Order: sequence, then structure tokens, then C-alpha cells
Amino acid sequence: MPDLFQTPDDEALALVRRLLSKSTHAALAVKRPGAPGPSVTRIALVCDPTGVPMSLISTLAPHTTALQADPACALLVGDPGTKGDPLTHPRLTLHATARFVPVDAPERPALRAHYLAQRPKAQLYVDFADFGFVLFDVADGLLNAGFGKAYVLSPADLNLT
Repeated sequence: MPDLFQTPDDEALALVRRLLSKSTHAALAVKRPGAPGPSVTRIALVCDPTGVPMSLISTLAPHTTALQADPACALLVGDPGTKGDPLTHPRLTLHATARFVPVDAPERPALRAHYLAQRPKAQLYVDFADFGFVLFDVADGLLNAGFGKAYVLSPADLNLT
């Protein structure tokens, strides 16, 4: 079977940056401990000042428990448009490892301020005891930019190196 993935060009990389900077949420796929299959949920999404995807999640959520048991995960970024076939709209899959930010970590105040600048409504719960920040260290990605436009992305392509 032929390799259907292309080498990312400037247009593809610009689309990746646009998807990451404009997306307000992502689908998060995790492995469920002791369950027969994975689980997917929607999370709020922001990129930290260095471009690393991050979110604020509750320890009460099943996906947090799953990530604590096995931090391997995937994020799907991009929304189908309001018109047309949802499969023709661009989307980005990121294969990552979740890294929880301890409450007493020196970088937490800066991450908190950055997150709230992007998601001001989170001010209502950001300091609840069960909420914490998680960073997604991306190993690689896949960009589907439309019919016949599929790309494999390295961390360098994602500006995460």
C-alpha cells in the first residue's frame, strides 16, 4: 500500500498553527484502566506560552484517573464547519503524554495567568482543590487538511522542540 502522507509544506504548517491557536477545545482520547477500550471526552484547550497544548481538568473526571494510570493519550483538534461534509474540514491529531503540573510547581502561577487570559470563565473554578493543569507533551501528529491532503508531523513541525 502506498504511503498516503505528504511532507508538510508551509501551507500545512500554517494550518496546524491556526488550528492550535484558534481551537477552544479538543477531543481527548485516553486508555481506561481495566476497561476493554478507550474513552473520549471533550476538554478545554489552550497552548502554553511555548506552544505546548494544555488544559485545566478535575481530578473527579474519569479521564483524569485514566491519565494518571497511563499518561499516553491523543488529542483531536478542529471542528467540522456548519455546512458540508464534516470529513472535508481540517483536523489535527496529536499523540501525546499527559504531564500534570503540581499545585506548588514554580511555573503554575504563570500557566494559571496565561490560561485565564485565554479562558476567563475558568476563573470560577481554577482554584478549586480538585482542578489542576495538565500539559500534553506531543510526540507527533497527523494533519488531515482535506481530501488528499494528509501529513505526518514531527515535534519540530509543531514547533514543540
